[in-house]
Amino acid sequence: MNALSYAFFNAVETGLRGFPIPCRTGLVSIGSPDRDAPVFLTCNYHLTVLRVKKALQGMNCYLLVANSKGYNVWCGAAGGHFSTHSVVSALTTSGIQDRVDHRRVVLPQLAATGVEGREIDRRTGWTALWGPVYAKDIPPYTANAFSKTREMRKVRFPLGQRLEMAVMWAFPFSLIASLLTFFLWPDFLLPVNLLLWGVPLLTFLSFPLYSRGLNPQAKRMERFSAYTVIFDFSKIPLILWAVFLVGLVTFGLVANHATWEFMLRWGFASLLVILIISIDLMGSTPLYKSGLHEDRMLKVQLDVGKCKGAGFCEQVCPRDCYEVDRQRHTARIPRADLCVQCGACIVQCPFDALQFVSPGGEILTPETIRKYKLNMIGKRLVRV
Repeated sequence: MNALSYAFFNAVETGLRGFPIPCRTGLVSIGSPDRDAPVFLTCNYHLTVLRVKKALQGMNCYLLVANSKGYNVWCGAAGGHFSTHSVVSALTTSGIQDRVDHRRVVLPQLAATGVEGREIDRRTGWTALWGPVYAKDIPPYTANAFSKTREMRKVRFPLGQRLEMAVMWAFPFSLIASLLTFFLWPDFLLPVNLLLWGVPLLTFLSFPLYSRGLNPQAKRMERFSAYTVIFDFSKIPLILWAVFLVGLVTFGLVANHATWEFMLRWGFASLLVILIISIDLMGSTPLYKSGLHEDRMLKVQLDVGKCKGAGFCEQVCPRDCYEVDRQRHTARIPRADLCVQCGACIVQCPFDALQFVSPGGEILTPETIRKYKLNMIGKRLVRV
């Protein structure tokens, strides 16, 4: 794919990244791989495949594209769409075993929430290695003998990613609103689009300012600040909209503008704005758990008696919560306040030394976390 095509698909699919966009599964040769060439695996979300291929340019390797039903790695793994079965299927049906002499496959780190490395080894004989969080780090990771630095393991939310999230929310809303206003109120087309693009851009660009209200030192139940109540599916945005509508009617009556067209036009515009600021902001960032998910209140509990310091928790944690003492063969969680409850550490621990505990003391065992994945509203109902 040339640079122009890549730029086009990257731009369009960034605007549509809230929707699953599948591409073909199977084996892809990058460069001129030989029998010792590394094997990487990713999901079949088209935008991810595009970006991984771009990151692998200049390397001689194989890329396995596994079925995730068109979802990206983290969402697919957390929701049960990108699973151990997906990886096993790709390894056993692609013919990769006839192309290389080794049996090592590098998986995306963020797949660790739903893909069990030990099961892949048991069922296929392939050893699963957990690669870096970001595709751009694959070349240095490979050059460093498949060893990750601490920075390669951590998710971040820099300016570029925040802009992408703003586009993801603005594009579909503006498309729908443009179709409606074009036929109903053509002269309102530009103001509506300015609102629909301005609100998410302002929301995500200013994220570092108001996200400081998320006190990482606070207790779990107090973790989310008052700001996040506004930027979430809750009663607060609806109350704000009701207040605006009352003010709108009052202004219309006082200024003698209380026509049906005036009320419908501004009522429609304000509803669009309320829908946008009611986006699941926390779930749109890699730094916080979705506000829709009850899991955000859970805490990872470490059973030091079972822990043998295998280190998988440290390798797969996207928030760098863990530290492992290789000499004493023990792990600890010094940055537990940063946890996003993804469950990757629990899924990968070979000794079941980790589990979730709710504020009320309810235990979610490793077996439950491995078997049941999260649906769109954060309920563990999806069985894998």
